[in-house]
Amino acid sequence: MSDATLTFNLHRPRLQGIAYRMLGSWAEAEDVVQDAWLKWHAADQGALANIEAWLVAVTTRLSIDRLRAAKARREHYAGAWLPEPDLADLADPAPSPEQALERSHDVSYALLAVLERLSPEARAAFLLRDVFDEDYGEIARVLDRTEAACRQLVHRARTRLKDERKPAPVAPETQRDLLQAFAQAASSGDFTALKSVLAADAQLVGDGGGKVASFGVPLRGGQRIAQLYLATCLRFRGRVRCEIALAAGQWRLLRFIDDKLESAQYLETDGARITRIHAQRNPDKLARLARLLGCELSVQA
Repeated sequence: MSDATLTFNLHRPRLQGIAYRMLGSWAEAEDVVQDAWLKWHAADQGALANIEAWLVAVTTRLSIDRLRAAKARREHYAGAWLPEPDLADLADPAPSPEQALERSHDVSYALLAVLERLSPEARAAFLLRDVFDEDYGEIARVLDRTEAACRQLVHRARTRLKDERKPAPVAPETQRDLLQAFAQAASSGDFTALKSVLAADAQLVGDGGGKVASFGVPLRGGQRIAQLYLATCLRFRGRVRCEIALAAGQWRLLRFIDDKLESAQYLETDGARITRIHAQRNPDKLARLARLLGCELSVQA
C-alpha cells in the first residue's frame, strides 16, 4: 500500500463521518469519500501545508454539491425522509480516542433528520463548528466565506434547531430499564405495558420510502402508537423480537420478524416515558445495517 493510500485511509473515518452527517446516507457518503480520494491522488500532495484540513475541505465541498442535488430528489420522496441508521459502533467497535470524543457530542438521530431544514452551507457550518469543533477561520476557508458570515450561518442554524437539541440528560440505567421494558412489551404485544412507557403526547415518525407501509405524517399519541405495536404483534404472532442497543451514544431498538431485520428505531425519553420514536423501515436504508448484523432483511408490507 502506497504512502498516499495509507495517509488517506488514516483520515477516512473522519471524512466518512463528515459526509454521512451532511447527507444522512452511507451510500452517498461513500461516493463523496471516493471522489475525495480521486482528488487527493490528483493533487500535489507535497505542496499541502495541512493534509487533514485539505481533505476535510474537499469532502465538505463535495458533500455540499451532492446535498444540493439530493434536496431536489427528496422533495418528491414518498412520505417522511429519515437518515440511514448510524453504523459507527458496529463498523468500528473500538474507536480511536479522537473518534470517541467526536461521538460524545455527536448529533442525535432526530437532529440529523431535522438538519434537512437547513441549506447545505448552513448545515456544513453547523456540523463543522458544533460536531467537529473546527474554528471559524477554518470554516471560512472551507466555505469560501468571511468568518463573520460563517458565525452568522452557525448562529442562525442553532436558532432554527434550538428545539431539536439533545434532551436533558437521563441516568443511563434509568433510560436502559425504560427502553428494555418497551422492547419487551413491543415483542409480546402487551398493550397495557406499551401504554405505560409511552408519553401521552408521544410521536412516531416512520420512513418506508414507498417500499413498505409507513405514515406520511407523524403518528401522535401514546395510545395510538401502542395500538400500532400491538397490531404488529397480532399480525405476526410469536414472530416479533425487539432488542435495544447503543448506537453512537444513542439508544436504538432493532425489530426483527422471523429473525429478519424489519426496522431500526431511535427512541427518546424524558426519563419517565418514551417521548419520540424515529422508525427507519426503508429496506434500502437498512441493507448495510443488516449486512453488519449478519441477518436478512424483512420486507413485510
